[in-house]
Amino acid sequence: MQETDGPVHEDIGLRKVVTYVDQVVTEAGRVPDRAARRASVGAVLRNPWVGTGVETDLLEEQARVAPVLARLLTDLLLDSLGRVDDIEAFGKAAIVGTAGEIEHAGALIHTPYFGNLMREFLEGESIICFADTRAEAGEELSVPLWHKVHAATRSHYQTISARVGDAPRSDEIVVIAAASTGPRPHPRIGDRTTDPTVSSHTLEEAVS
Repeated sequence: MQETDGPVHEDIGLRKVVTYVDQVVTEAGRVPDRAARRASVGAVLRNPWVGTGVETDLLEEQARVAPVLARLLTDLLLDSLGRVDDIEAFGKAAIVGTAGEIEHAGALIHTPYFGNLMREFLEGESIICFADTRAEAGEELSVPLWHKVHAATRSHYQTISARVGDAPRSDEIVVIAAASTGPRPHPRIGDRTTDPTVSSHTLEEAVS
């Protein structure tokens, strides 16, 4: 895991960025056919809505802050994982500090100002799977990933853990972009596009 002071992004209240990269070397005693690398990048920033009420319109700050985060985080993912073509799966997440609303976390990732741009920058087509929560500083969040073009490709369903030791502070938000260069180790549970039709009727003996 690498922590760096944030580049000069005072306009969005950026305090630091944290990058985590992992690669499975062996699984179940064997080297995977594909040695996929996974990364998550978290940006720690001031919550622009802390102290405001539930009637507050979030759009102006969404449009100002989220595009900067989308560019910053996808650039850092590419620095960690390689070319756009190397990235096969993606996901996003946000953690809001205890002085904020859970809606503040969603506001920076669940809009076109972040999601559409992240998808464009990483040349994806799928809806980006996500997680969001409110938490104390240092709590871990599992960020889900799936294939950036073929969301039904079950081999790429996976998670990566994201954690910043001193964030979010109560008045902060951590926004996370994550990606993988390949599938889980030794994937072999089929694919949603080729699964047989299964229902309670086709499995009457098993469920009766």
